[in-house]
Amino acid sequence: MTAFQAMAHVHGGAQPGGAALLAAGGALSCGAAYLLAAARLRRRGDRWPLLRDLSFGAGTTALVVAALASMPGAPFTAHMVQHLVTGMAAPLLLVLARPVTLALRSLPPGPRRPLLAAVRSRPAGLLVLPPVAALLDAGGLWLLYRTPLFAIAHERPWLAALVHVHVFAAGLLFSVAVCGLDPLRRRHGPALRGAALVAAGGAHAVLARTLYATGPTGTRFTAADLAGAAEWMYYGGDLVEIALAVAVAAQWYAAAGRRLARESRRTPPGPGGPPASASYGQ
Repeated sequence: MTAFQAMAHVHGGAQPGGAALLAAGGALSCGAAYLLAAARLRRRGDRWPLLRDLSFGAGTTALVVAALASMPGAPFTAHMVQHLVTGMAAPLLLVLARPVTLALRSLPPGPRRPLLAAVRSRPAGLLVLPPVAALLDAGGLWLLYRTPLFAIAHERPWLAALVHVHVFAAGLLFSVAVCGLDPLRRRHGPALRGAALVAAGGAHAVLARTLYATGPTGTRFTAADLAGAAEWMYYGGDLVEIALAVAVAAQWYAAAGRRLARESRRTPPGPGGPPASASYGQ
């Protein structure tokens, strides 16, 4: 069976394989664990925004749908929709829910210490360094679609499973690196995160444009299928990248507001102004 035939078979209504069922089960388990941890926080009187629960639930649901459901469109277009969900939209939704922060707040001291040590370790710090995360994310896509890897993976199920794991993991690391919401070894400034986002977005857009003309090596997709997949990659990727940019801008705005507030508290009152001990709004 050729790679094209295999994809047509997969997206034509075949039953999900063992890897897909395992991925869906893992996503559901993570979603349940998150909701239980959030409920535990609320029971002891701590505040945890419901919007984060909804974000994590949407992310896990997206992963389950991507693993088990048939995506719309011809074979390569359907594959690209699945890629966008697994590697971009779902990771962003999961990261916005701040799962590591939730775990650190809800776990007892015993498990909390090794988790915090792992999050702030040197290897973790390197993986979420924005340029490194951008290279893993965008570079992995170029390797997949501009080499024979895509065709080979669809001849070997174990390799296809590894590719899907990489797509998800790279997208998750990139979202963590750009958003910078959970505790990290080092919190990088918005300029570095924004630059990494622009660079990855540019590489993503150029790759999408190349797919209009030439499909992955070793495949024979129709021109309409290639165009559909390229449009999903280009415009769908733009939407997720805009959401990431909004997250970076919101943090920059909040940090600037806090800095101005600190400076105003340190600045002595001017001539004729109220004394430092004066109270307002009384």
